[in-house]
This record gives sequence, C-alpha cells and structure tokens, in this order.
Amino acid sequence: MRKMLIVLAHTYWTKIKSKTFMFTTLMMAAFMLVFLNLNNIIQFFDGDPSGQTYTVLMIDESGDLYEPLAEEIESGDAQITIDEASQEEEDAPEDAVMEGPYDAYLQVDGQADDIEGHFFAPTINETYLPSQLQSALQNVREGQIAAALQIGSEELEALNEPVPFGQTALDETARSEAELNQARLLVNILLFVIYFSVLFLGNMIASEVATEKSSRVMELLISSASPVQQMFGKIIGVGLIGLTQYTLIFMVAVVSFAQFVGTGPAPEASELMEQQELFAADGPVFSLELFLFAFLFFILGYLLYATLAAMLGSVVTRIEDVGQAVGPMNMLVILALMISVFSMGNPGATIVTITSYIPFFTPMIMFLRIGMGEAAIWEVLLSVGIMVITIALLTVIAAKVYRGGVLLYNQTRMWKSLKQAILLSRKTP
Repeated sequence: MRKMLIVLAHTYWTKIKSKTFMFTTLMMAAFMLVFLNLNNIIQFFDGDPSGQTYTVLMIDESGDLYEPLAEEIESGDAQITIDEASQEEEDAPEDAVMEGPYDAYLQVDGQADDIEGHFFAPTINETYLPSQLQSALQNVREGQIAAALQIGSEELEALNEPVPFGQTALDETARSEAELNQARLLVNILLFVIYFSVLFLGNMIASEVATEKSSRVMELLISSASPVQQMFGKIIGVGLIGLTQYTLIFMVAVVSFAQFVGTGPAPEASELMEQQELFAADGPVFSLELFLFAFLFFILGYLLYATLAAMLGSVVTRIEDVGQAVGPMNMLVILALMISVFSMGNPGATIVTITSYIPFFTPMIMFLRIGMGEAAIWEVLLSVGIMVITIALLTVIAAKVYRGGVLLYNQTRMWKSLKQAILLSRKTP
C-alpha cells in the first residue's frame, strides 16, 4: 500500500508541476471565460446589430408596397431607413449599394397573398437586417389579406395569437416541463465533461505507461514497486490530476459567471421571460442530485476506461503505437456520446434503455436517462452494480496483463501481445 501511495504521489506531483498541465489548465480556463462572455466579446468588437443604423433602397415593382412597408418598419424598434428608388437607381441598384450610401436594396412585387421580396447586399452573412425586412414584409402581407377579407385588427391579432399549450406529467415521480428544460442544459454540459475526462485521462495513462516502457524507466520502477502497485498508483494519481484541473476550471467559471451576472447589462424583458421559463421550477435551478450522479458516473467511467487504458498501454512498446492501441477504446467513448446526444429528444427509446446497461456505455447513457427522468431507482442500482462487477473483473485481467506487459518489448499484434503478457505474468513473481 505504501509503495502504491508513493507511485500515486509521484505521478500526481510530476504532472501538476509540468508545463503541459499548467498550459492545458490555463487554456481550458480561458476557453471557459470566453464561452461565458462570448456575447459581450462579440458586441465589443462588432457591436449589437439591433443598435446599428441601416439604410435600405427599395425597388417597388408593384407601386403600392413602399408606403405600408416603410410605415411598418418605422413602427418597429429596428433603426432601418427605407428609401424608394428613383428611376436612375432602379436601373443600377448594385452601384447604389456598392458605391453609394445604401447597405442593401430590397426588391418587392405583388399584391396581398402574392407579395414576394428579394434582398440584395454585398454579403449575406449577417441575418439581422434581412430578417427584420422579411418580418415587416410579412406583416404588410397579412394586413393586406386581412383588409381584403374585411378582418379587423383585433380579429387579426386574435388569429395570430399562439395557442397556450402546456405539458403535465401524470406520474408523480416524473419531471415537470421546467425541470426537464433545466435537466437538458445540465445533462448536455455534464455529458461532455464525462466524455472529455474519460477520453483524455485514459489516453494520458496509456501514454504515461508507454513512455516509461520505451525509455526503459519501467525496468527501474518494477525493482522498487510491483507492476500492480504501479498500475493502481497511476490510475488514482491521474484521476486526482483530472479532479484538480476541473476544480480549478470550475472555480474560474463560477467567478466569471458571478461577475457577468453582477456587472453585465440588464437583460431585456423577452430574455427575462425566456430565463424564467427555463429555470422556473419548484426545486433548485441546478439539481444537486444530478451533480452527485454525474460525479458517480464520472468516477465509475474513469475507473473502467483508465484500467483498460493502463492494460493497453502496458503491451505497447513504442509511444507511437499508443494511438492505435487505444483507438477501439476511444471509439466506444465516442459512440456512447453520440447515442446520448442524438437520444436527448427521446430518452425512452429501446436502444437507449439497452445500451444503458452495457458497462462501456453506462456512464453517459444511464446518466442521460437519470437526467431526463426515465430511469427508476432499481435500474440505476442495477447499472451501477453491473459497472462495479465489470470494473472488478477488468481490474483482475488488467493486473495480469500489466504485470507481464511492462516487461514485454516485442512488436506484435495487439491480441498476441495481450496473450503473451498474460503468459509472462504467470512467470513473474
């Protein structure tokens, strides 16, 4: 036990002090800062499109749409000026935009339900201006149709009023609509945390073992600690490195988010309504239960894949072969993430239920089912039990392979190397 703790401490402090750890932690923290303040950064460089002033040239081929469209746009919040094209401008509207004072020109034609428009601009990358013009033209079209049918403004507003439509779960244990909206946001975030943790930390272990083998340092290490003690020391040490990194990044994210909420501009009424609909629930906004389940499946998933990665890394002779050795393992993680993401809208699907009990898929898919309220407590316990048993069996196999694999330096196929490692481990005291 003491020798395993020495390997653990050595692995942990060596990685913590490394430039690679500091660089990746700073990069991930910087990414989190940019992500949380992305809207402010974009507005700082480009400005808010809704606050900019636009001048649009309008070519009215029908002869009756300029006045109602200009009136509709002026009644809105957008700072858009519509100028009717002169005969000279109608002949060369491109020159009026490319060389003149206009940001774009709009060509409209038709009457009532036949109204159609076409937007011309130097580029069509930005969506704010054309969407505002399209919305205004849509309102003009609806107004003309209503006038033709002798429908009043009140009746027209009643026709356009959306139908209130709510959802209520009859099962008392099921999540409400607001809670599901919260869960989707949290599940999406935590799914990617589990995915990147399992993928990167597992590859780190495999690379660490392969590097020690290729540099012949392993021969010195096994003289002071058994291969099994080294394996578990590395698995736990790298796991603590991951937890340390995520703790630092989480603290940066919390501070950044608190500053963003406290000092940022006041959101508009529509944004407040959307936030209220998203987070209005009887319980806390971020469920402690989901965080605990995310941590549980993070630990189980890490132990499963880290043990597998250590086993695969032990039979690799060259560091260049690590990617090929752990490739199938990485594909399992990617497949689990793909099933989880594409099943977010239908977490009760049969394939989701079945794969949630397969140990290599359980950490992400069962967590998805828990977050969306589709898993009963006995299903969660069953999946956890299956994972624990699988980890125990894999640990026994990995210990045998690791014991012989670290002393194996021939370059053969993976399956043959695994077989030779097990045979060699029987001869190793």
